[in-house]
Amino acid sequence: MSQEILKLTCRQLRDEIAKGEIKSSDAALAVFAQIEKYDGPIGAFLNTFKQDALQKAKEIDAKIAKRQNIGALAGVPIAIKDNMCTTFGTTTCASKILENFRSPYNATVIDKLLAADAVLIGKTNLDEFAMGSSTENSGLKKTVNPWDKSRVPGGSSGGSAAAVAAQMCFAALGSDTGGSIRQPASFCGVAGLKPTYGRVSRYGLVAYGSSLDQIGPLTKNTEDCALILNVIAGHDEKDSTSVDEKMSPMCDYLAGIEKSVKGLKIAVVPQLFEGADSEVVNAVKSAIDIYKKSGAEIIEIKMPHFEYSIAAYYLIATAEASSNLARYDGVHYGHRTKNAGDYIEVYTKSRAEAFGQEVKRRIMLGTYALSSGYYDAYYLKALKVRNLIRSDFTAAFGKADCIMMPTSPTTAFKIGEKTADPLQMYLSDVYTIAVNLAGVPAISIPCGFDKNNLPVGLQIISPAFAEEKLLRIARMFENQTDFHQRRPAL
Repeated sequence: MSQEILKLTCRQLRDEIAKGEIKSSDAALAVFAQIEKYDGPIGAFLNTFKQDALQKAKEIDAKIAKRQNIGALAGVPIAIKDNMCTTFGTTTCASKILENFRSPYNATVIDKLLAADAVLIGKTNLDEFAMGSSTENSGLKKTVNPWDKSRVPGGSSGGSAAAVAAQMCFAALGSDTGGSIRQPASFCGVAGLKPTYGRVSRYGLVAYGSSLDQIGPLTKNTEDCALILNVIAGHDEKDSTSVDEKMSPMCDYLAGIEKSVKGLKIAVVPQLFEGADSEVVNAVKSAIDIYKKSGAEIIEIKMPHFEYSIAAYYLIATAEASSNLARYDGVHYGHRTKNAGDYIEVYTKSRAEAFGQEVKRRIMLGTYALSSGYYDAYYLKALKVRNLIRSDFTAAFGKADCIMMPTSPTTAFKIGEKTADPLQMYLSDVYTIAVNLAGVPAISIPCGFDKNNLPVGLQIISPAFAEEKLLRIARMFENQTDFHQRRPAL
């Protein structure tokens, strides 16, 4: 019975629980049995909440038995990336500097999930402070790819993607600063949605790059992305970057997801395919051909400033990181050194002992870019390039409904393959970073497999606040293929 439950999607499980066909407590038990069996070698979770989750599931079963109103995610077990504040458990950001930190408040998305009667089962691993593309930069443990345990799950939301792929939860929340939802979704063969900047509240998300970070779902398919987005999206007075609904009204993303997009125009950028592996290119082009056979018009466009996105991103993101991470000083909270002679040593030794190498690297890069004499030459110029990249997207969406390209230039690479060369690691996000700079939404869905049976991701990008159409476009592909239904042999 438990294995049959695990095969269900979020929506299917939610509907079965609501009808009384499946108990929420049975779904939770099935998930924890899967975690106990497989998470040892996979390492997706940093912390689980079995006792609290089972209690919550029993309460939902009781509400259903009494015919009381239930939420939109009633009884669905969901995992949370461990850079979102929760009053239960720790919030570590996979860093030794926050290893024992307990938040006094919940992130807004957590409160929304709880209000929707979701069952929150645990916190997932990530690259430390979400800085990385492989989850190898975690300061607390290693996570591997369920499709091949010698390979990375992607990052920084690698724990969330691996948990969904291994059916250790029905959905998970991740955060995306430069591709950190979409790239691990691609590597692990699941759906990953990065919403428009401002669509989902960032309140309670531990900041890395404040003008780039966005919370979004990782799920088994786009239908479940829509279901989760319905719950977590919306204006939040606690978040100054949250968009007022008068400017961009909310809609039911699930209601029209099965509707085809008539007269669909898809833009492709031919030169962007040149940097990807041939098997990735072939899978993505085959996916675009399926749309073409369905009546979509394919047009070729140029995005002249796309190639500068990595350079601009690693100046802007590191500059913001150097500012955001200044609060971890060994005084206010977090790790404090035991070997300090004065307050200067408290700061320096606490950070030196507890921050990982990648975090230190990005703080130093950002501090340098913001320093006197270099601000105009680096940071200010990067902001100007960001505006040019945003203009490229605006021009593209004047001609087409969406843009399609690979999510990543490769499938999942071997553990340790790129750790010695940070620049090669940064290039893993070459197709995803521009989306964050422009603030537009994008989704990655499985579109094929390579010769090693590793998933390939198709990235679909739409105009700002056009998630409803974006999800419909992605669902069109799922309705004609079965890539999203395939699971790794654990």
